[in-house]
Amino acid sequence: MASASGNAPDFRLDGKFAVVTGGGSGIGQAIALRFAAQGAAVSILDISRDQAQQVAQQIIDAGGLCSAYACDVSDPAQVQSRFDELCREQRIHILVNNAGVSHIGTLESTTDEEFDRVFRVNVKGFYHCMHASIGPMKANGGGVILNLASIAGSAGIPDRFAYSMSKGAIIAMTYSVARDYLSFNIRCNCISPARVHTPFVDGYLRHHYPGREKEMFEKLSRAQPVGRMAEPREVASLALFLCSEEASFITGVDYPLDGGFVNLR
Repeated sequence: MASASGNAPDFRLDGKFAVVTGGGSGIGQAIALRFAAQGAAVSILDISRDQAQQVAQQIIDAGGLCSAYACDVSDPAQVQSRFDELCREQRIHILVNNAGVSHIGTLESTTDEEFDRVFRVNVKGFYHCMHASIGPMKANGGGVILNLASIAGSAGIPDRFAYSMSKGAIIAMTYSVARDYLSFNIRCNCISPARVHTPFVDGYLRHHYPGREKEMFEKLSRAQPVGRMAEPREVASLALFLCSEEASFITGVDYPLDGGFVNLR
């Protein structure tokens, strides 16, 4: 894609205010850093205030604008309070719903408590943040919502019963919000990554395969036809495009970022 001047666009976000949930680590951190580098003022909401503040400080040290808040997205009162506070300070142009939890298990091995926890964070957490931001976006003439889903939401992945349920719900919510708010100049899309090399992956391997971390990492990497996992920065690059003005004609789309996992296996 080329700009009108013939140069490649740089997907600037100057003058935009973006809220990134789960921005204290992994994909959310990469998105917060990339958005700030491209001119956005960023607010990070994370279950860990310390991690959120560390990322915010990186952005500030690099000359960017960033604030950090502790927020449990599964708590509707806490989410509403945070968004009320943010909306009093400035207009929210972009919401990136990223905060979530993973879960490993089949239907039989997933307990009622585990299922509820995944639903509370991954489904209701996204709902709470969209619900808190959609009214201000409507009142202010529009905005962009980007949800982080997963290929597990649309493809059969072993031992991911509850997680797949939650990511499928995110994809469906994305389509619904995109359709319902077209007339309000609000775009809503989602990204469905395959495996991404985040701290969660490293922790999972240490816990389940002590002493075999390297072997299992290579096995998981080869599950993608391109032969490796995605890096958080690659998800952030797609997120940047979808939240920029260059993507103003795109809404109601689920973007697989899967290294060929779905179609090339």
